[in-house]
Amino acid sequence: MRVHETKNSPLRQRSTYIPYMPADLSTLTKRADFLAANRGLRNARPGFVLLTRANDGLGKRFGVTVTKKIGNAVVRNRMKRRFRELLRDALPAEGLADHDHVLIGRAGGVERDFAAMRAELSKALERAGQGKGDKRRPPMNGDRRSRRA
Repeated sequence: MRVHETKNSPLRQRSTYIPYMPADLSTLTKRADFLAANRGLRNARPGFVLLTRANDGLGKRFGVTVTKKIGNAVVRNRMKRRFRELLRDALPAEGLADHDHVLIGRAGGVERDFAAMRAELSKALERAGQGKGDKRRPPMNGDRRSRRA
């Protein structure tokens, strides 16, 4: 005899894990928000780059991005999980009110000690709160326009 599965059957129910998210934090989901944060302050650290930008009263929001240069999907996902936990721990107390915070992963971020990265994030948030950021670098490819006359 076959067991019939219904919509509410225990056989079909899946446990869904919802990670802890402080009430005053939300995540960035739209590409436009990430691009806007890129026009804000930049604070580089050995394991990551922190971008911060005012968001017109939308509260403390955060996003994480890790490029394929860092490693395969397993490495990138591990780094993103660590960054999300760092931000959930630090932003409620130290984050800038009504700002977007974006962490961009760097190659050393996977192997770095979590406590060291937490201290670096605190320092980066402190500098961002003071309005201090690193100097912008020129584009890697220079002026992308053709030099032909």
